[in-house]
Amino acid sequence: MSLRKLAVAGALSFAVAGLSWGQGSPGAKQLTVERIYSQPSLSGRLTRGLAWTPDGKTLSYFESTGSGKGTKTALWGMSAATGEKKEIVPAEKLESALPEDKSKPTQATGLGRRSPAEYQWDPRGDAILFVGPNSLSWYDLKTQQAKAIVSGKEAIADAKISPDGKWVSFVRGHNVIAVSVADAKERALTSGGTEEIRKGELDWVYPEELAISTAYWWAPDSSAIAFLEIDERKVTKYPLVDFESYHGEAEMEPYPVAGGANPIVHVYVAGVKDGKERLMDTGAETDQYIPRVAWLTDSKQVAIERLNRRQTQLDLLFADANTGKSRTVLTDKDESWVNVNDDLYFFKDGKRFLWGSEKSGYLHLYLYDLSGKEISPVTKGEWEVTGAPTVDEAKGLVYFTATEKSPTERQIYRVALDGSGFTRLSKEDGTHAPRFAPDGGAFEDTYSSADVPTRQDLRRADGSTIAALNENKVAELAEYQLSRQEFFQVKAQDGAELNAWMIKPPNFDASKKYPVLVYTYGGPGAQVVLNAWGGSTYLWHEMLAQKGFIVFALDNRGSAGRGHVFEKPIRFHFGAQELADQRDGAGWLKSQPYVDGDRIGIWGWSYGGHMTLHLMFEAGDIFKAGFAGGPVTNWHYYDSIYTERYMGLLPENEKNYVASSPVTNAGQLRGPLLIAHGTGDDNVHFANTLDVVDALIAKGKSAEVMPFPGRGHGVSDPLARIVLMNRVTKFFEDNLMSGKN
Repeated sequence: MSLRKLAVAGALSFAVAGLSWGQGSPGAKQLTVERIYSQPSLSGRLTRGLAWTPDGKTLSYFESTGSGKGTKTALWGMSAATGEKKEIVPAEKLESALPEDKSKPTQATGLGRRSPAEYQWDPRGDAILFVGPNSLSWYDLKTQQAKAIVSGKEAIADAKISPDGKWVSFVRGHNVIAVSVADAKERALTSGGTEEIRKGELDWVYPEELAISTAYWWAPDSSAIAFLEIDERKVTKYPLVDFESYHGEAEMEPYPVAGGANPIVHVYVAGVKDGKERLMDTGAETDQYIPRVAWLTDSKQVAIERLNRRQTQLDLLFADANTGKSRTVLTDKDESWVNVNDDLYFFKDGKRFLWGSEKSGYLHLYLYDLSGKEISPVTKGEWEVTGAPTVDEAKGLVYFTATEKSPTERQIYRVALDGSGFTRLSKEDGTHAPRFAPDGGAFEDTYSSADVPTRQDLRRADGSTIAALNENKVAELAEYQLSRQEFFQVKAQDGAELNAWMIKPPNFDASKKYPVLVYTYGGPGAQVVLNAWGGSTYLWHEMLAQKGFIVFALDNRGSAGRGHVFEKPIRFHFGAQELADQRDGAGWLKSQPYVDGDRIGIWGWSYGGHMTLHLMFEAGDIFKAGFAGGPVTNWHYYDSIYTERYMGLLPENEKNYVASSPVTNAGQLRGPLLIAHGTGDDNVHFANTLDVVDALIAKGKSAEVMPFPGRGHGVSDPLARIVLMNRVTKFFEDNLMSGKN
């Protein structure tokens, strides 16, 4: 906003990647909120700045030594052949080429949640572009010298090197600018951009809900760029009030609400030499979305994905870059909704492309010719592809991540273009996120499991290990003797198998009865039952287990990881199927002899907060106390793209919007309720919490509300997080631990 079963042996103790699993010996260290949300992180620290050289022979990364003000950071490289490490840019050179970013950390969503790349390799591999908040520096590896090609006080964003290496483009002042690497002279590639009409610059809602990361694209021959023009003049301007301001200052955020005006988006092509902006034909309808754009390899055609506002039809168009004339190549339709993905790849032969589609009910890859005729499926089965493919054209192979082994895992696979030779490359149970070299010859594997904090390894294309880049061992974790996270399945009343996990107290005694805290998200596009390292949230759950709670989570229908068929039951009614499944999960809990069925609580954030409110209002006989963080309480407040995708359009689906909003049933609240919300939340506006508070007042009821001034959707700064989670901890202790064994 998928599951493997783990057997836990009674008194046995396990040692996994430096963690000690046991039954809570007297000497075990106790977790605290202060330690969980303070530095150094108990999740360790990952190597940052990972990037492959253009030839795929070296993986580059930042490496720091020292601490505090004495920290020195250099750029290093690891050989894909041997794993040998070599310094590329010394610390003193890097410090001058990459100025310190002194801007304040953001709690924004949309594009604000993505950190920009700090450097990029020149396509020839003999230079590096270093990117600062308002500067660009070109570092020549032969001379080991840097030169500033852009400097000043005005902010720049989305810097890119042209494919021929002659230009560096960036967004400044709502337009795309190109600067010559040779002489640092600038050239405007777009003109007329303003805060309300952005050219080559994203708004808030497109990256937040369509997961698009840029609004302009270089042609392969560097002759032109394609770009989005995003016209927000009719979009509602929502005030984000600065409550610390004596004058009531507010930031006006363009925020398209469900049923309201959306930004009007067009695709243009601008030539580097003539600067002429040519409009591409995307049809007469303007109330639609343009979620993806890409160039074909001939630099003469632009691929445009066009999605209708109902999000039930996705068209792939090919537009002539000179005339703008377009044709529809293929169409995906779904009566529920179409999920946009990044699985579009054009082959260098100019005759074929890969396309990702959920037409089977699961996201799979298909091979097409340029006329739109399907040549063959590349993958198939009752599982889904989860990562954008990497293609080794020379060998005719495709690499990708998928849920084939288990929906609770992400494994790495290889398959031939004709679908033969399907092979799993990753071996460890858990979650793998590969970063393949351009030629597919090697990959960096960011891996974790419920047992293992995230680590990074360099591997060959067959999955064998070349070298450990960052083992990320956190020795301190062993001191806490954490409880094992158990994975299993719970059967719903209609027979559906739902994935779940449980954490029991370290000194668990099956003859006793324990209170249970249920953790939920429950919404589309995410899952909480995933065999991956859960960071601070997982450690907080472990802390509660140390205090005597059982912690439980279940992925209801509507959540991610099990294909589009598993998502569809939520169509047109949030909070119906999800609540039915969560009730069944609670029913299973009550059937366990070690669970106190009168002491079950619930918590979640964002959509999980929305779920918590539904369950507290509509299943108060089951859930005795709840904490909702940043909750959506009324779907009329939320943004158009997300809400209409699942709930349909207004006003024709008004009744469903009302029924799906927790605020409708606020008067049924029985137990204690805690709500936390940032007043500066640009995603789920603070008005959501005020709306449900008002509804409670109308029924003579109340909830405890913790407003966090100026904080965003995640209330993510450590000071605020510590205050919040200490209060949440005490809230559940006070309301669920009575009658404690």
